Amino acid sequence: MKIWVTTEYLRAVRGGVGEAKTAGNYAASLYATELANKDGYTQVMWLDGVERKYIEEVGSMNIFFMIGDEIVTPALNGSILSGITRDSVIRLAESWGRKVSQRRISIDEIMEAHDQGELKEVFGSGTAAVISPVGKIKYAGREIEVGDGGVGSFSARLFKELMDIQYGRAEDPFGWVVSL
Repeated sequence: MKIWVTTEYLRAVRGGVGEAKTAGNYAASLYATELANKDGYTQVMWLDGVERKYIEEVGSMNIFFMIGDEIVTPALNGSILSGITRDSVIRLAESWGRKVSQRRISIDEIMEAHDQGELKEVFGSGTAAVISPVGKIKYAGREIEVGDGGVGSFSARLFKELMDIQYGRAEDPFGWVVSL
């Protein structure tokens, strides 16, 4: 994915329905997504509605950043969807011994991590997308490439493991799969 960061448009604010999976929740994203697409980007990265600097989601997906050896995802705050795939990623990563932080993370921190060579991978997670690696991010007129612009080894492993558990090709240590 190629991500376009907007500081002008908002998807959701706390006190609204941002944490709910409803069609109306994403209606506000249509215009900004159209602008991103016209500029050659596939998704919009949404920032918080108050300070417009803290990352919330990408399109209708939760977002993860590998900074050094740490996996960081925005903390749930009332405007971010508490996704099942998000939770699955967190649980899998922790079971593999990875440090996972759920906290406020600014777009400036991401740009700085890139500049210091510490931004290793970025990926979205969601029901339909499962794991969607991010190759480029454009913010404030500047475009950065994440890693080599392709699929990172960690996000590839997550995708494979989630699919293998879902389709019964791997053991389900979490009790996620239920036979009816």
